[in-house]
Amino acid sequence: MILPRHLIVFTRPARLGAVKTRLAAGIGTSEAWRFHRRTVRTLLMKVARDTRWRTWLALPPEVIEQNDRSWPIDLPRLDQGEGDIGQRMVRSFDQLPPGPAVLIGGDIPSIEPFHIAEAFEALGAAEIVFGPAADGGFWLVGFARLGRRLDPFSGVRWSTEHALADARAHLPRDTRVALVETLADVDDAAAYERWRAGA
Repeated sequence: MILPRHLIVFTRPARLGAVKTRLAAGIGTSEAWRFHRRTVRTLLMKVARDTRWRTWLALPPEVIEQNDRSWPIDLPRLDQGEGDIGQRMVRSFDQLPPGPAVLIGGDIPSIEPFHIAEAFEALGAAEIVFGPAADGGFWLVGFARLGRRLDPFSGVRWSTEHALADARAHLPRDTRVALVETLADVDDAAAYERWRAGA
């Protein structure tokens, strides 16, 4: 039996002053809000109707039941719950039905459906796949979800250049790991200016 594929978009609604706070410190609250809203909406329009996977929204618990107009498509929702980003990602994966699953954030403007497809293809041979980010973090993580349960997120130094290396270091040594294309996330003013220059 072929199990369905699951894509999690891990994000939050576009609320002025409540999204992209590191970016807002450099470019202003309003522009950070506009970037977040535009990027997430564009991403969902690209990936959520793709029939190669089922797309889920992972949202903070305080907004999980709200009917928010931020979303251009009505999608099933997962509750991120409390804790650091690693705990919230693990909780999102744990709520899914069986099948390989990939999680992405909403702050990578260059994501295209073929990037997601490549990650799922990599999980045909690997237990876990990462999409490295240019700043040392990762824009994608996915699990084959067959056999042992992996949790590489404890002790990760989030929002640093060490995040991907830390996550990989917390995996068992025999874990089959795949990497897909490196993309740039937009977390601060410098990354935002690079993105604008290349747009």
